[in-house]
Amino acid sequence: MATGSLRASAVLAAFFGLTVPLMPVQAILLRVSDRAARRFPHWYHRQVCRLLGVKLNIEGSVAKGAPVLLVCNHTSWLDIPVLSALAPVSFVAKLEVGSWPFVSALARLQRSVFVDRTRRLAAGNAANAITMRLQQGDTIVLFPEGTSSDGNRVLPFKTSLFGAVAGATVPAAEPVVVQTAAVVYTHMHGVPVTRAERPRIGWYGDMEMTSHAWGVLKSGAITVTIKVGPPVPLTDFKDRKDLALKSERAIRRDVLAILRGRPDGDLVPVEPSQEARRTKVAAPVRKSDKWT
Repeated sequence: MATGSLRASAVLAAFFGLTVPLMPVQAILLRVSDRAARRFPHWYHRQVCRLLGVKLNIEGSVAKGAPVLLVCNHTSWLDIPVLSALAPVSFVAKLEVGSWPFVSALARLQRSVFVDRTRRLAAGNAANAITMRLQQGDTIVLFPEGTSSDGNRVLPFKTSLFGAVAGATVPAAEPVVVQTAAVVYTHMHGVPVTRAERPRIGWYGDMEMTSHAWGVLKSGAITVTIKVGPPVPLTDFKDRKDLALKSERAIRRDVLAILRGRPDGDLVPVEPSQEARRTKVAAPVRKSDKWT
């Protein structure tokens, strides 16, 4: 117990020692170089993953030289540094994240797109913002489950934010592509994580962020597998519902393949019932404690 707390304290001190001096650097890059401002957080989060003891096992790659809508499942706050270490990306986050102490500054420095989920027109405004950023050549990460899970399953995707598909016909420097990324935390200290243990990494339900983060920092080395799907032109999808369903099926298949350690061609994932898709996920008890 004492060793774990000592480790967590050392990691936390190293994190702030790395982060605080670099925040003004990113602020300057945002003013002088869009290209550098995209790439610097990618380098930074690779260092953060090393500090946290997170080993990245990456299958596939995010397309370069094209705007990408990167659709991902969502398990933990760890997804943020992990996916940013994967490629230069920006995130779609709920509006409340913009008021979190310290985290809000990091989110804004990474040019996150904030969504107000309390207003009916917010989804349309968010889709417009995502479309604009894609036209500028950015890679935008979308967590369409609308909340995080325990890591043992993929929740039904919400279709509203996939309205970015409506902007596919607007001229852009390069055609927009869609890719999926299945994120699964597979090992702790080199030992496979079981179904019962995986929620120790997952940050979901009414979990409080500070205590959960402290527990993760104490736990030691974690291995995460990220399987990135091939790029598909955004124009290949009929509408937002088609995009949501096909992305969900691809991620569900890849998550199951990683969990089972078997080729995805051998697996037939069970899809949620129509009733489950229509059921809205209950809002977490502490609304400010969730990214999406």
